[in-house]
Amino acid sequence: MNKRYIIQFAIFVVGFIFLVKLFFLQVLDQDYKVEADNNAVQRVVRHAVRGIITDRYGKLVVSNTPVFDIYIIPKDFFLKDTVQFCSLFDISKEELIDKYTKAKQYSRHKPSLFLKDVKIDHFAKIRDRMDEFSGLFEEARTVREYPHKSMANALGYVKEVDKKILEQDAEGYYKAGDQIGRSGIEASYERILRGKRGVTYNYVDVRRVVKGSYRNGAFDTLPENGKTLISSVDLELQQYGELLMQNKIGSIVAIEPATGEILAMISAPSYDPNKLTGSGKEVSQNYAMLVNDTHRPLYNRTLMAPYPPGSIFKLVQALIGLQEGVIDTVNTRIPCVQDIVKCHSHPSPLDVRGSVQHSCNPFYHRVFHRIIIQEKSKNYVEDTRIGLANWVKYLDKFGLGKPLGSDLPNEKSGLVPTVAYYDKKYKGNPWKFGNIYSLSIGQGEIGVLPIQMANLAAIMANRGYYYTPHIIKGIDQPGNIDEKFLVKHETGIKREYFEYIVSGMEQVVRAGTARRAFIPDLPICGKTGTAQNPHGDDHSVFIGFAPKHNPKIAIAVYVENAGFGGTWAAPIASLMMEKYIRRTTSRKHLEEEIIRKDFITPRQKKAATEKPATKIAGNPARQPQEQKMPDMQTLPLRTVALPLRSEN
Repeated sequence: MNKRYIIQFAIFVVGFIFLVKLFFLQVLDQDYKVEADNNAVQRVVRHAVRGIITDRYGKLVVSNTPVFDIYIIPKDFFLKDTVQFCSLFDISKEELIDKYTKAKQYSRHKPSLFLKDVKIDHFAKIRDRMDEFSGLFEEARTVREYPHKSMANALGYVKEVDKKILEQDAEGYYKAGDQIGRSGIEASYERILRGKRGVTYNYVDVRRVVKGSYRNGAFDTLPENGKTLISSVDLELQQYGELLMQNKIGSIVAIEPATGEILAMISAPSYDPNKLTGSGKEVSQNYAMLVNDTHRPLYNRTLMAPYPPGSIFKLVQALIGLQEGVIDTVNTRIPCVQDIVKCHSHPSPLDVRGSVQHSCNPFYHRVFHRIIIQEKSKNYVEDTRIGLANWVKYLDKFGLGKPLGSDLPNEKSGLVPTVAYYDKKYKGNPWKFGNIYSLSIGQGEIGVLPIQMANLAAIMANRGYYYTPHIIKGIDQPGNIDEKFLVKHETGIKREYFEYIVSGMEQVVRAGTARRAFIPDLPICGKTGTAQNPHGDDHSVFIGFAPKHNPKIAIAVYVENAGFGGTWAAPIASLMMEKYIRRTTSRKHLEEEIIRKDFITPRQKKAATEKPATKIAGNPARQPQEQKMPDMQTLPLRTVALPLRSEN
């Protein structure tokens, strides 16, 4: 009897437990309901619209254009007419079979990408007939569009995420098929531009036709569009610079000295950024073509190419010499004695201002010796090491030998050779001034980036300080930028010395090596350079700013294999400055000559170093030359004895 009651009680308990569990599953717990609903619920990702980019005046430089991705659910897919389908979707029968097979292998029940980046005009033909094909649905999104085909290297490009990016994505934001900025502004401001995606859940019937919102949109989230970036670039000036640099290799960087805002950033040759928009076979082919181009259009020379600065570096040497007190603005006179380095014809001896105007090589050889050898040690080798270490500290304050910290990715540091550098180069053997004197005129081991050259021009314009160059002046509104771009960086050199050197820079353009850049009623201050190139013709270099007082623009121009700085780089810079300040140019003949000039085609390489005649202030004249220097890096390890007497 007791046994029977025990069995009945056990059955009752088990039955009660099942009833409670069933009540919990059917009434309280929604998991199984959601699981069942998933068989009839479609999850649609709503991509955020990527933020647009404008120039400093509000002109659109990057926008978005709609495209559509077509997805397939293999178990629901059925065709009555394969030929008609392939014709409508513009694919072959073989492609259809391949795409369907891959989707089926992934999952018969889950959607797979069938066609990607269907342009809006093509989708318009498909859309009205989508309901004829069960198992297909579309998702709309946008891809980048570059209406002016300009600023390619500065803007960068957007590319589909790869396996490596997905593995490194710690926050799990990106999914296969997503786009991400891979260079330029698109990369450095990725988080701001990408926005935040949303999700919509819909009820669908057996043919995947939407029948309504799932649970009245309780689980839906709206996408947050990316923010608008206001770039500091003047689009009109940028396009003009790109025109001047066509068929040339090199770069132009222009900066507003008062703010550090980049007004133009040209790396030549460039490319049409629209060629890398979207995805698929055509984009892959375009990318491969650009990568394999021997002129390296994807290489942003403005931020990544360390060039020998040549004679523009004499400005820095003069300022350091004045600050160190080894030369002065009153008594210093140094003759152009060409026993160690060569020079061109000019008045001699020269004061410091005249040395800038005429770009005297022996002058700066002597000045550099005085900077380095100050007899702070009785040991000549040790004295050289002390002097070089002190010189490097000055260069650091000029932003040389390190990344400036702009808001663009992949900015390199250039090269300022230090004591440790030469110790390593000479493998611990003693080295002396005779091994480093090529640095005096911006040759030898030193390498400077074009953005650093433009920043040097801004330092000269500001008479001793700079703001970190940056290409975005606002996020959604002007002035909304990182505070680091508002910090003033001082060089530690007296303003009076800058004023003195600037007066020499004005004479460079008026009656020196850059007369081809002269504009009668626009005071331009500048310095030319002819940088030695062991691989071919010399490079043409110029930095400058305008106007002399209250400068609006500072600029650096570097044209590879173009010869003398005053012949090509200087007039290009002057045209750019005039264009920015006046919104027009007055020297159409010079403009046309530069636009026509081709320094890339082999047949014109020889002509690149020829010295054309030009008219300066109405009088025929030839452009003054800066003498080509010997290859300093191949000189033997030796000490050069220099006269250390004072020059009067």
